[in-house]
Amino acid sequence: MRKRSKYRPKGVIMNPIAYVMESMTPVAKHDNFLIDLKIKNHMAMTNLTQGKATREDMDTLIPMANFVEALYRMGFGRDYATEVNTGLDALHAVGKRGAESGRFILRSQEMRALNTLMELHDAQMDVITVKDMERAFKIVDEEYKQRRMRPIVERQHDR
Repeated sequence: MRKRSKYRPKGVIMNPIAYVMESMTPVAKHDNFLIDLKIKNHMAMTNLTQGKATREDMDTLIPMANFVEALYRMGFGRDYATEVNTGLDALHAVGKRGAESGRFILRSQEMRALNTLMELHDAQMDVITVKDMERAFKIVDEEYKQRRMRPIVERQHDR
């Protein structure tokens, strides 16, 4: 069996000038994208606060929280370190309880923390550029690949 090469060609950008110009524009200029994202996130948060949340809603809120943390690490919202950590802890606690019981129910402190996290996400989305968004996605992907993210459900290792 032949050894597989590690070489992977990079993607080709057809219009590099447009790519650079696009990466410098604020995300807020892309109204349709931003509105759709906010509707999706706020709908998931509404379902969670009303006790109707499903796994799909949690699968919407978890990447949102990871994205907020990545943007925080990049310097967007440095003053909100405790709010970011509290929101991540609250989402983890809700997810863990929901994975065990099948119902995602918030406690009052968790609801406050997640509402603050959602407000921070909305504020970050209003000030970042497309390039910042791409960098944040890369941070989240790298954290996932390196298994540095805190899992909701611990996996059992069979030996």
